[in-house]
Amino acid sequence: MKRIIETFQNIYRIEELRIRIINTLGFLLIYRLGSFVVLPGVDSVALQAGASQAQGIAALLNMFAGGAFSRASVFALGIMPYISASIVMQLLGIAIPQFAKLQKEGESGRKKITQWTRLLTIAICMAQAPSYIATQVPANAIVMDSMLFWVSSVVLLVTGTMFVMWLGEKITDKGLGNGISLLIMIGIIANLPTAIAFEFQSQIGVGGGGLVIFLIEIVFLLLVTIATILLVQGVRRVPVNFAKNVVGSREYGGARQYVPLKVNASGVMPIIFAQALMFVPMTIVGFSDSDALTGLAAAFGDITGFWYNFIFAVLIIAFTYFYTAITVNPNQMADDLKKNGGFVPGIRPGKDTAEFLDMIISRITLPGSFFLALIAILPAFAMIAGVSTGFAYFFGGTSLLIMVGVILDTLQQVESYLLMREYDGLMKSGRISGRSSANTYGGIAQ
Repeated sequence: MKRIIETFQNIYRIEELRIRIINTLGFLLIYRLGSFVVLPGVDSVALQAGASQAQGIAALLNMFAGGAFSRASVFALGIMPYISASIVMQLLGIAIPQFAKLQKEGESGRKKITQWTRLLTIAICMAQAPSYIATQVPANAIVMDSMLFWVSSVVLLVTGTMFVMWLGEKITDKGLGNGISLLIMIGIIANLPTAIAFEFQSQIGVGGGGLVIFLIEIVFLLLVTIATILLVQGVRRVPVNFAKNVVGSREYGGARQYVPLKVNASGVMPIIFAQALMFVPMTIVGFSDSDALTGLAAAFGDITGFWYNFIFAVLIIAFTYFYTAITVNPNQMADDLKKNGGFVPGIRPGKDTAEFLDMIISRITLPGSFFLALIAILPAFAMIAGVSTGFAYFFGGTSLLIMVGVILDTLQQVESYLLMREYDGLMKSGRISGRSSANTYGGIAQ
């Protein structure tokens, strides 16, 4: 307890860190307050009375938006349109040479891509907003003139998403951690207390399994969390030797070091990518009365269904390889080692080292991608086992991976500030290692 108090005192003494934490909490508070602002023209009482329990993809969207999706809030679409736009821009960077050239132009290219991503976000919001109003807002809850309501609601939903995107960028610049990641995480955590309380009541109530079953669920949740932490922090250390340099009477280098290659180098992005693609059927069906499309959306909206989980797992495995390929560059790593006089024992510097690193990355990515896919579909198994829908989402999937990854990244940044000021870290022994510690992507979107 004494060490915890000393840690908080050390954090308070660092002015920059203190200001960043206050800014982060302030921006997150604004986001949470905005999620309760209902669209003008919607009767919140009638909306709650006519609302049904969100299922499938709608439930995931509601979780990412911190409940704003089910409340018909101005932040109902959340940050997912921006995530979808980022996915499209990254795919264009692979497929179209002009976009790939922009990604290599440094700051100027990044600014152009960011601007196009924002414009694409608006376009996606313009497509998703009418579908959301048509499928998620009951007709008896609309109290305004139809045309006026539709126009104003679409404008407000688009504006709300852009404001959420702006909040995320401000958290990244003025606060602590990756803003987009934190916004998604705070929306997920906001649902956790209610989900635990509901599960507890359902288990000890009539027809429930009792207190023992509830405690078993909690223990299983802790075990899954531990496994997720191992996945996030697991590394394959490649030994590297550096040539000795003698300057005067002193000798430099010659020590053995390691290149840490992450088992899950892509972080949570493959699940985010796959989840965004799984949202497409629900968006399309809002514009069509086709029975075929309705059936397709129903199949993709059933989170416990075989085809949903099978396609979801395949997409995750494919995106894991895709995102690892665009974020981890063995050729660049080999060139950096060669320039600094480093070499892998038994491997020639240059091309052979790049091929060796690429082989290791491919080998460790395979089990990492399968394990990531397994964690992603665990909520479906939890629901089949009788766990309530709201609580089952925390047994794996996007929610757990995002919470673990973002918390580790944020704590790592706090620890970095403490160590730079010559204070002790957050842990008595060892150091916190986040996803960004080994040339990996540290957040949800940039």
